[in-house]
Amino acid sequence: MAIFIFLVLSYVLLSIALYFVFAKAGEKGWKGLVPGLNFVVWARLIGRKPEYALLLLVPIVNIFIYAGMAIDMVRSFGKYGFWQAALAVVYAPGYFLYLGLKPEEKYLGPALEAERAFMRRLNEAREKGDKRTLRKLMRNNPYQKSALREWAEAIIFAVFAAAFIRMFLIEAYTIPTSSMEQTLLVGDFLFVSKVNYGIRTPQTVLMVPLLHNRIPGLDRESYLAKPNIPFTRLPALETIDHNEIVVFNYPEGDSVYVFPQRTWSIHDYRRGAIPEPYAQAIRNGRVELVVRPLDKKDHYIKRCIGLPGDTLEIRDRQVYINGQPAKNPSKMQFLYRISPPNSINPRKLEEWGVNTVESNPAAGLYFLTNEQVEKVKALDPNIKVEVFSPDNPNPYHLFPHDPKHFPGWTVDNYGPVWIPKKGATVRLTPENIAMFRRVITAYEHHTLEERDGKFFIDGKETDTYTFAQDYYWMMGDNRHNSEDSRVWGFVPFDHVVGKPLFIWFSLKNGN
Repeated sequence: MAIFIFLVLSYVLLSIALYFVFAKAGEKGWKGLVPGLNFVVWARLIGRKPEYALLLLVPIVNIFIYAGMAIDMVRSFGKYGFWQAALAVVYAPGYFLYLGLKPEEKYLGPALEAERAFMRRLNEAREKGDKRTLRKLMRNNPYQKSALREWAEAIIFAVFAAAFIRMFLIEAYTIPTSSMEQTLLVGDFLFVSKVNYGIRTPQTVLMVPLLHNRIPGLDRESYLAKPNIPFTRLPALETIDHNEIVVFNYPEGDSVYVFPQRTWSIHDYRRGAIPEPYAQAIRNGRVELVVRPLDKKDHYIKRCIGLPGDTLEIRDRQVYINGQPAKNPSKMQFLYRISPPNSINPRKLEEWGVNTVESNPAAGLYFLTNEQVEKVKALDPNIKVEVFSPDNPNPYHLFPHDPKHFPGWTVDNYGPVWIPKKGATVRLTPENIAMFRRVITAYEHHTLEERDGKFFIDGKETDTYTFAQDYYWMMGDNRHNSEDSRVWGFVPFDHVVGKPLFIWFSLKNGN
């Protein structure tokens, strides 16, 4: 809503500014107040054909057309400087209002026509060999740019275009972990579309272009948290469906400790899920807590297993959606123990695509797909291949982090869990509040108090809650080596970034 209000106010100011600018250019000022007509007249005043204004109706292209028209308008007032052009691009309504109200500023005629006329005179002088005229024209050439300015404008345009494309359309993404093996490998470079599920407008205004949240080498965040603008999502081309791979912001990534190797959330720390060396560094104050806005949380990539309104359960590693077995990914992996441990040549496993870097050959532990399991069994009937379920000594590691009311849950036997849906209402009880506490407070920004078995949301006693947005359940294909919704719970729709398009480059194990 804030963005909409800003755009409306900017347009009103632009219309008022054009009222005064048009009057100076010999046009009737009221034309600047008429939507559509004002841009047609504007195009004509800078030397364009009236139909050129139709390009302002083309999404994405219109931003560059508007910037060019703004620059040509100030040039029509004799403003050819770099900073004058930059000011016209940054906020044309304000600069136009200045030109329209300041008596000393005069409209000199269509800038593009003047430039074409000057170039004709310049070419005629060259063709006639009139060196005197040529020198005079070059000496008074307002269109001549220094090499430094040419480079500066080219770099600024390239950075702006790349940042714009990255922010709204397509972003390059690198697979950092093995949670999606064998579907996606560590070191795969993807292009992710931000259009399919609806373009998100940025919340963070001031940032280093082309960086997500960290400045390499400086160990600092690459943005300023304030000022910021509210979240808005444009209409989507499609909805998220079961088994689609999705890129999203890490739900618990609002408060994190950043280490060179990886990032841990404050919730990991409080649950005792951080290895001791990292936890000790946090306790000793050697690593500071970083608070991040939504659009600057780390990017994760997983497969969407559950949709809003679904009931999900895992029984003996098989996911069930609404009581029916879910379709398993073709390259889904689990941890297996191969015995005897040294019965297979590691090179053979690498040929089959097994990630031996994250395996434990001495113990015979490998992450394998069903196809790889069958290949191992086919080598020798005496080789045993058995599922090895990871130990989970701390029941608080798994969502909803309440073993008292959700006892016995493991990564292989989990749930059932109902996934919140926009507009749906649930009854809150002491037995289920752990499932929805973070949704109410962190994702939908309400206050929640729990006193004597009663719930107070935003200070009002209630025993129900209606969800304001949809939520999803994301899991990695490498089911025994994935931090996913089984650890941090639901993924809000406002955290969804985009849909992977294709892999454009790949490095073996990220090297």
